[in-house]
Amino acid sequence: MARYQIERTKLSDQVIRQLEHDIVAEHFKPGDRLPSERTLMAQFGVGRPTIREALFSLEKMGLVALASGSRARVIRPTPAVVLDGLSGVMGHLLSNVDGQHHFQEARALFEAAMARQAAARAGSADIEALRAALADNAAAIGDEAEFKRTDIAFHRVLSGIPDNPVYTAVHDAMAQWLDDRRAVALEQPGQDRIALAAHERIFEAVARGAPEAADRAMREHLDQHYGVYRRMRAGERE
Repeated sequence: MARYQIERTKLSDQVIRQLEHDIVAEHFKPGDRLPSERTLMAQFGVGRPTIREALFSLEKMGLVALASGSRARVIRPTPAVVLDGLSGVMGHLLSNVDGQHHFQEARALFEAAMARQAAARAGSADIEALRAALADNAAAIGDEAEFKRTDIAFHRVLSGIPDNPVYTAVHDAMAQWLDDRRAVALEQPGQDRIALAAHERIFEAVARGAPEAADRAMREHLDQHYGVYRRMRAGERE
């Protein structure tokens, strides 16, 4: 007689799956309120802790918004909400050297491809927006905090050129996850000018519609930046 392995699942996981199905199937539409906790407890035959655990998980998935004193509200998932839920995992990944290397590889792949697409698709308005971001970055030389802000802004304008909201969401998430790395590298004298020169090369490649050059300029920029950060962190450990 055949024997089968039956997987036991938590009650909250079962509640999550059912409510997720109802939301995806639009039994509950964006803006709708879910039933009260008391009603959900009766519907599923479980206690309040199970319902609350399920609702917290649905919030992390970007499917509902929770507010004290009111029923959960269904929301439309966005790339930004989904990526924000990864912050804890990314913080753990970036806490060790291997994780930093893996993230750097992934970041270079993403940002180089983003620069390549920007060079292939940029219109005159895109180029002027990127030129303005570059000018703001140049004006911030010598002001560490302002340079970091305009550095992020330059990369964000670049991420918006392909007109794909996933790109800008990934950029914003990476900027948050890498805030420490950017700050540490810019503490080194002259690094703002080196970064600005790299931004100028990226801009020039995008402006003349040269995808290969944009890809190469971005990779060189990120490799140089990461090299500075890695050397400084290695010095702290010695």
